[in-house]
Parts: sequence; structure tokens; C-alpha cells
Amino acid sequence: MRSGGERRAARRRTAGAPDGQAGGNAWEGRRVRMKVEITGVDTSTLPVLSNKEMRALFEAMHRGDPTAREKLIHGNLRLVLSVIQRFNNRGENVDDLFQVGCIGLMKAIDHFDLSQNVRFSTYAVPMIVGEIRRYLRDNTPIRVSRSLRDIAYKALTVRDRLTAQRGEEPTIEEISAELGVPREEVVFALEAIQEPVSLFEPIYQDGGDPIYVMDQVKDEKVREAFWDDEVAIRRALDDLGPREQLIVAKRFFEGKTQMEVAEEIGISQAQVSRLEKAALRQMQRHVKPGE
Repeated sequence: MRSGGERRAARRRTAGAPDGQAGGNAWEGRRVRMKVEITGVDTSTLPVLSNKEMRALFEAMHRGDPTAREKLIHGNLRLVLSVIQRFNNRGENVDDLFQVGCIGLMKAIDHFDLSQNVRFSTYAVPMIVGEIRRYLRDNTPIRVSRSLRDIAYKALTVRDRLTAQRGEEPTIEEISAELGVPREEVVFALEAIQEPVSLFEPIYQDGGDPIYVMDQVKDEKVREAFWDDEVAIRRALDDLGPREQLIVAKRFFEGKTQMEVAEEIGISQAQVSRLEKAALRQMQRHVKPGE
């Protein structure tokens, strides 16, 4: 768990960020309208920084401007608010998650490299998520052996360091090589400290049907579990278009995930999800439960 000093430091920085002296009207003019009150921060007045403003503040911070870092923190609190929504169903105190997320944000600001030509949000979100997951992991009621926890902590430390250096997360193989630990042990250790996730937890939504965790899970027995009448299935498939037939075949006969299907046929995962659901609705006219 993070120390009380770090949490208090995050609270002071988020609640006490200056209104902005170098940012001018651009700083004061852009606001996020949210009806949320977290840790003494009025989120309805949080500023939104443009890419140009962000770059200027990072350059000022690197030149030693004492106010630039505070403005970057205050101007990116929306990222923290967005990330903690993913953890709302964990039963954790939202204020605590916000404070921990702010620590991750500050780390991202301190390590961000402008020369990498990566959007700050792309770099910061994984670090914020990682900080919150570490907090949840340290407070989990599930007991993991000391040796596994040691390997997992070392792997996460290496991952964070390489991410800060490169601007992208390293592979398991790279982490394994850095630690001198077999890949299988690294994977097992990291899986051992993961928080349980509901199969019905949404992981993506673009205004249409959401994509759930269960859509990413490969089921080797899906054909036997869900389809009993081969003849009815074939008739239903014949009524589908070629692309829908391909998606259904790969998803329910080959057991592939939506992401795998999307990569194979060259469309987005969201499109695969929509086409799959439309195809299944059409097939239900031919395949009825209990027939």
C-alpha cells in the first residue's frame, strides 16, 4: 500500500494546482463539465489542455518552471477520473483510487519523453492503471506465495522501467530476459496477482453494442456447449452473407476470439462484434432452444 505521505502529497497537488499564469485564457477557457466531487477537487472546472499547450508545459517544466508540472497535473486529472471508472465495481473507495491514480499520473509526467512522439495520454493511462492495480494487489484478500509475489513485483518494476524508457510496454520475453527467469514463471507470477474480472465487464464501447471480457475468451468446447443441431446450424448459416458466415465459423467452430477474427479478415473488433450479434439474431429464427 502506498504511504500516507504519498497520498497526502497527491491530495495537495490535485487540490492546490494553480489557476495558471503562463497558460493565459487557453488555460482558463477550457473546462470539463462533470458532476463529481472527489477528494476536494471540483471536477466541473477541470481544464483541458491541447496538445500544443501540453508540449509547451513539458518544455517549461524541463527548463525548471516550478508551475508547469502543477499545471500538467491539474490539466490531466480527467485521465485519472476516466481510468478509475474501470475499477468502480471492486468495492474500493473512489477517493482512494483517485489519489493512487494521481500518483501514477505524476510518475507519468516525470518520466514522459517528448522526443518519442507519443501522445501523453497513450503513455500515461497504462502507468495510472498500473499504479491502481498495484494498490489493489497489495490490498487483495487472496494470498499468493512470497516467491511468486517477489517475481511478480520484480517483473512489474522491470516493465515500468522499460515502459518509461521506450514509451511502450515490453513483451513478456523481454521481461523474462531482463530478470533471468523463465518466461513461464513470469507469466504464472503475474497471473497469480491479478484481480478477478467478471466475464460481463465491458472493455470497449463506441456508442453501439459493448464488447465484454467474455468476447475475448476462447472456448474450446463452444461448439458442443451451444450447438446441438448440426443440420439447423447449416441451414441458418446458408442464410447469412459470406462475411457473417466467416465470422460465425471462426468464432463458434474454430473457437477464435473477436480480436483474432478481426485481424484475420481485416476489420475492427467492434465491427466483428456487431456483425456477430446480428448474425446470431438472424440464426435464432432457425435454431430454437429445445428443438
